Amino acid sequence: MPGHDGGTRLGAAELGAPTGERATLVQFSSAFCQPCRATRRTLAEVADMVEGVAHVEIDAEARLDLVRALGILATPTVLVLDGSGRIVRRASGQPRRADVIAALGEAV
Repeated sequence: MPGHDGGTRLGAAELGAPTGERATLVQFSSAFCQPCRATRRTLAEVADMVEGVAHVEIDAEARLDLVRALGILATPTVLVLDGSGRIVRRASGQPRRADVIAALGEAV
């Protein structure tokens, strides 16, 4: 999962959902995005497997403010946040489970 956004931090207030104690997988989705469904399953499975990790899905169309602020250009886009809410990885497209787990290694 390439790319990162150095100083940006996101918390429950910005995301509209609780963040994970150790890391948060933030998924930007849209209503008719087929790969978003598979991404949702993958991220939810990983969050269930790793203690202290939360999965938050955000409707990109409903949160255009956040989409613009973060430069989200496609759905699905996944951000991996560390425990303090700092973005440590970002990727567009449907991720593989192994890549998500590897990216979490940087966050926790």
